[in-house]
Amino acid sequence: MGFTLSSMDTITVADLEVWYHVGVPDEERSQPQRLHLSLELGLDFRQAAATDDLNATLNYFALSQRLLSFGDGRNWKLIETLAVDLAEMVLKEFRPAEVTIEVKKFILPTTRHVAVRITRRTRID
Repeated sequence: MGFTLSSMDTITVADLEVWYHVGVPDEERSQPQRLHLSLELGLDFRQAAATDDLNATLNYFALSQRLLSFGDGRNWKLIETLAVDLAEMVLKEFRPAEVTIEVKKFILPTTRHVAVRITRRTRID
């Protein structure tokens, strides 16, 4: 009996703490800020499950290491721009079919956080 993929399988990375230079005023960008990144990565687990092989899936440890260093030597005014840049990097380097990224910023003292969330898919040309 075979199975069909009714929806995409998902790997989730929740609230990875990173320190990036982000903010509209130059003063805010002068020091790295604590951000939390959450990612949902859509891919097909069938080959990985059949072979129990890390090479047949997405290496989330390698992804987390790449995200930790992604901000090195870079800065952004908007977390919207950061989210798009992160999605482009993840699609290019880790090749999921789809990625949803949420960037949480802890800048307003009367809120738990401010966040943006985007979803991008691999282009099929």
